[in-house]
Amino acid sequence: MTAMTPGSNIPLSTARVTVDVAAPVRLDVSGLLLTADGKVRSDDDFIFYNQPTGPGVTYRSGGGTSPDAITVDTAAVPPGIEKIVVTASPDAAGQTFQGIEPTATIRNADDNSVLATFTPPQLGTETALVVVEIYLRNGAWKARAVGQGYADGLAGIATDFGVSVEEPAPAPVAPPQPAAPPAAPPQPTLQPPVAPSAPPVTSPTPPPPAHAPGTGKINLDKGRVSLQKNQTVSLVKGGRPLLSQVKMGLGWEPAYRGKDIDLDASVIAYGPQRNHIDSCYFGKLSIVNGAIKHSGDNLTGEGGGDDEVIVVDLGRLPQEVTGLVFTVNSFSGQKFTEVAKAYCRLLDAATGEELVRFDLTNAEPQTGVMMAKLIKQFSGEWEMTAMGDFVKSRTVRGMVKPAAQAL
Repeated sequence: MTAMTPGSNIPLSTARVTVDVAAPVRLDVSGLLLTADGKVRSDDDFIFYNQPTGPGVTYRSGGGTSPDAITVDTAAVPPGIEKIVVTASPDAAGQTFQGIEPTATIRNADDNSVLATFTPPQLGTETALVVVEIYLRNGAWKARAVGQGYADGLAGIATDFGVSVEEPAPAPVAPPQPAAPPAAPPQPTLQPPVAPSAPPVTSPTPPPPAHAPGTGKINLDKGRVSLQKNQTVSLVKGGRPLLSQVKMGLGWEPAYRGKDIDLDASVIAYGPQRNHIDSCYFGKLSIVNGAIKHSGDNLTGEGGGDDEVIVVDLGRLPQEVTGLVFTVNSFSGQKFTEVAKAYCRLLDAATGEELVRFDLTNAEPQTGVMMAKLIKQFSGEWEMTAMGDFVKSRTVRGMVKPAAQAL
């Protein structure tokens, strides 16, 4: 066994190696496949807890009781990939490596024998590290101790290597096509009969092709509605569209006492072709001429009631806005499994009356969630659908493309 120092390298005597990274606290370990220019080919080359397999590289969770690990099968690494970097960051948001220096152990993946170990020295404000790299040199694979630290967390590492952590999606999202004529086919705007990326509808009957009155859809005539995932409610009372101001309130609490959760609520506005028009979030509190406004950022989730509120004046929305998707992101990088009591609710802005509520349960270990969508029908009424679909994204910019696909 070799005890490595920063910059040292060893030849690999086996085609399959596993690198596990241990520390006194739980770590998130990931791997990135890099080309000769030091960049990933696409986001598919970022291997981590939510994308555990890639070409020749796999991630294994330790479940909090043993170290996370990255296994590299050098014989299966595709041509053009010359380096796999193994990274680590503390699972607790904002925690540095000071006093909790990690140790990487490089093993023969076939018999688990130890080939080398490496503990980066003198760590301080780093919140993420490139720990070791498995690299190709003159036709032979080697391992190098790195220990390069980043103060801006795993997102800084990923961005450095070309992963689109916060990259906005191109617009329009839909395939290029001529502008749609004013006359549209007789079906709801932005809601085709089958949405390829949407999860299966859980209702016992398939959704009707059109939302004509009397088809049994939920409306607000009987008062407050509690939605389940994929259920839809028409924002209609007494057969008349609710064209007044509505508020979307989003709330949450830390799942574990003492840990602040910095979630950000946002709304993304789309046009008839699922084209991105604008996004309203803590960094842009008013969009579409003030028809959509954000209450501002809540950094902890503390306090009762809604943590962030977005006001939508449905009557003042520009004609081209036909779809809204309400999202929540964990800007601090904590996953939704660390969040409790997450919900969204729609209120009448004039009276404060709660109209619709959707409680988010069975959270997934992700950093973004699409909570609900509002879609304008050709009749002029709006319908709200509970979503609860999780996405890998810490910011609203990373939600633009998946939200468009979910409309």
